[in-house]
Amino acid sequence: MPAKLAAVVVDCPDPQALAPFYEALLAARRTREDADCVLLSPGPGQPDISLQRSEKYVRPDWVSGDPAQQLHFDLLVDDLDVAEQEVLALGGHLLDGSGKPIGYRVYTDPAGHPFCLVTPESFPAPNA
Repeated sequence: MPAKLAAVVVDCPDPQALAPFYEALLAARRTREDADCVLLSPGPGQPDISLQRSEKYVRPDWVSGDPAQQLHFDLLVDDLDVAEQEVLALGGHLLDGSGKPIGYRVYTDPAGHPFCLVTPESFPAPNA
């Protein structure tokens, strides 16, 4: 029997501080929280995101790869320029070296996790 993805767990130094970024970016709501974990629900059909405190979290360096990223989100948007303005206003950063290619751009959240904004033409179809 295949498993169903229930949540993506993101290590970070302060879940309470990082939660507002993803709440606003994904229109997610908090469904559970304590000092060490915040569980966000972005909506039906999407896995929850669990922001989990890690005292040993080290911000990945996207350009040098040291330390390497372990995982990143691809977030589907209709308009990169509009979405970028929202990301920047929420405290995200466009990464050096990501340029402004057509179809995707690479950012970090306030804790340094890389993520991409992608448009439909750059994102592969499911099961492709």
